[in-house]
Amino acid sequence: MPHSFRADALGEHRELYSGLIRLHVLHHAVKEPIFGLGMIEELGRHGYKVSPGMFYPLLHSMEEKGLLRSLHRSRPNDRRVYRATPEGRRALVIAKQRVRELFSELFEDVLAARSATKAARRTNVR
Repeated sequence: MPHSFRADALGEHRELYSGLIRLHVLHHAVKEPIFGLGMIEELGRHGYKVSPGMFYPLLHSMEEKGLLRSLHRSRPNDRRVYRATPEGRRALVIAKQRVRELFSELFEDVLAARSATKAARRTNVR
């Protein structure tokens, strides 16, 4: 499902989104084997415009840091697939906690307004 922000706006603030892209990759690599083009397409569905020239070095750096492990099948034209390592799985657990805290801070006014609305509805129903 596309997000409401413009994909071209990502270029202006790419450094803000690079961590989110890495988390997205790690999330999928924990669930199932991933490959470069498939993840580029997945990220595109979420509004990230990611080029192969940017993305493949990102995968390689995540592998060098021990977050991903790649396998290359022996047949020609087989793609290199990546899975999260145990360290990558641990990193994702910690990142989810930090993202949850950040989300709460970023949207505390929205969350407070929703809570107030729900409380008002409960008192009006009684």
